[in-house]
Amino acid sequence: MTEPLPAVDKRVIVCADDFAINTSTSLGIAKLVRMGRLSATSAMVLSPRWASDATLLQDLRDQVDVGLHLDWTSDFAVAAGHGMRLGRAMRQALLGGFDSEQASTVVEHQLDLFEQHWRAPPDFVDGHQHVQQFAGIREALVAALVRRYGKGPEQPYLRISRAPPGMADLKSRVIAWMGAKTLEVAAEAADLRTANGLLGVYDFGGGQHRYAELMRRWLARATSGAILMCHPAQAAEPDDAIGIARAQEFAYLASPDFAHALERNRVTITRGGAVL
Repeated sequence: MTEPLPAVDKRVIVCADDFAINTSTSLGIAKLVRMGRLSATSAMVLSPRWASDATLLQDLRDQVDVGLHLDWTSDFAVAAGHGMRLGRAMRQALLGGFDSEQASTVVEHQLDLFEQHWRAPPDFVDGHQHVQQFAGIREALVAALVRRYGKGPEQPYLRISRAPPGMADLKSRVIAWMGAKTLEVAAEAADLRTANGLLGVYDFGGGQHRYAELMRRWLARATSGAILMCHPAQAAEPDDAIGIARAQEFAYLASPDFAHALERNRVTITRGGAVL
C-alpha cells in the first residue's frame, strides 16, 4: 500500500555513522555532506584515521553536525584495551553493567580524542552498535557531558536509539531494550537535549533496491526531530563486514532517487540544533 503524502514539511537529521572507520567511508561521507544529503556524522575517534580524516570535514563545519560515535565493540576498542565483541558487551550490560569508574575513564578519553582533532566539543554523542545506552556506560556518559559542557551552547545532544511507534522490527526492539528509556530519563534529569525516534535500522541485506524501498518507508513515517541513521562509503573495502551495504547506501544517497524521495515526503535534511 502506498504511504499517504504528508500534510506538513518535516525536518529530519540524516546522520552517517562510522566516520573514520576506513578511507572509503570517510571520503563517501564528506562527499554526501557537500551534496547536501547528510546533516550529521559521528566519528570513531579510536581509529588511527581520525586525526587525518577530520580534515575532510574542516571546511564543512557550517553544513554538518560532527559527533562522537562512542565505541566499545570495534577492533579499535579492542586494541585500546577496553573493547569487546557486541555479544559480550550486551551480556555485561544485562548482568550488572559496566564498572562506573572504568566507563568514565573510557568516555572521557574518547571525548578528549574528539576535541583534540576537531578543536571543538562534539555536536552530539551516539554509540557504535548503540553502546551509549548500555548500563554503566550511559550513566558515565551523562555525567561526563554535564561535567564537561554544562548547560551552555556547547552542550551536545544525545541520540536515543529507539524506533518511532509502529516502525520497530525485532532488531529495533532489541536495540531499544538495551536501555533507550533509561538513558532518556537520565538525560532529561540532567537537562541534556535528546534526539528521539531513530530510523534506518535494518540487517544490511537485500541490495540497493531493498534499501531504496526501506528509505521511502522511513521518510514517509519520519517526524520532525527524528534521526535517520545510515552507513555509506564510496566503495566496499575488503575487510569491512558491511562494506557492500555501505557502497549500496552511498549509491542511493547520492542518487536523484533519494532527492525525489525527500521531495515527495516533504522532508528537509536538518542539523540537530535547528530542530531539537
